Amino acid sequence: MHECCTPAHAQGPAPAPLLTLAPPAPAPPSSRVARQLLTLPGGRFLMGTDDPDGFPADAEGPVRAVTVAPFRIAATTVTNAQFATFAKATGHVTEAERFGFSFTFGAFLSDAVAAVSPPVDAVPWWRAVEGASWRRPEGPGSHVTDRQNHPVVHVSWNDAQAYCTWSGTRLPTEAEWEYAARGGLERRRYPWGDELTPGGRHMCNIWQGEFPVLDTAEDGYAGTAPVKSYRPNGHGLYNAVGNVWEWCADRFAPGPGTARAMRGGSYLCHDSYCNRYRVAARSSNTPDSSTGNIGFRVAADPV
Repeated sequence: MHECCTPAHAQGPAPAPLLTLAPPAPAPPSSRVARQLLTLPGGRFLMGTDDPDGFPADAEGPVRAVTVAPFRIAATTVTNAQFATFAKATGHVTEAERFGFSFTFGAFLSDAVAAVSPPVDAVPWWRAVEGASWRRPEGPGSHVTDRQNHPVVHVSWNDAQAYCTWSGTRLPTEAEWEYAARGGLERRRYPWGDELTPGGRHMCNIWQGEFPVLDTAEDGYAGTAPVKSYRPNGHGLYNAVGNVWEWCADRFAPGPGTARAMRGGSYLCHDSYCNRYRVAARSSNTPDSSTGNIGFRVAADPV
């Protein structure tokens, strides 16, 4: 887990006892989510990077040939509206709601909420906010009414798994995610090429200015952006990097440990501190953790 990107639930207040999550309801016979997935042919591609500006400790490299089978993947991350449909149909209560808190970037909080939300050790721009959840991303007084087409956040890997079971989908593997995010471009830094802002055009939602004190929002957004912001990549995926981290199916490292891989970076990434909006970049968190910059995109096997 990289504290610059996402704190883990173990770093916050002691949680209330968790109840065993009830099995999600069966997927609808004709799931709208599954029907809307893009179909990709798979095949051999070059995965990873040897970028000198990368993070070798994250096992971003070496560049190696990987083959993925044909699969389907969503053009966008799951939205607040889609997750609300799932929660209403199943009664699912997210782990953030069960814990009673989640992590939110402090600058987004009201003065009243900030005053009672302790900062996280070593990364004080993160606050453990009581009552923060996907329904109330900045805690009490906030809501997602005007963010229906924004990515759902404050969802754990376990919550994402429950959504997948209900919708007849699954989380993508890291290899599938990177194959899809590259959009057919190999050994490029971003889904569109090697230049971050080609011709001065912003291509993703990340931090501009001085992190963590000033986001000038030159790309048009501070915080999450609608899921179809910017141009899609060569495979039709929107916001494959930036906006929100995306849970993947894989463990972050082989062997013992529960941390799960996340891909894509988020609106908090900045080249001075966490330039993990590169397509080969990786991060991780524990499967019960949630923050205001983690969401997910679903995938599925061919029909």
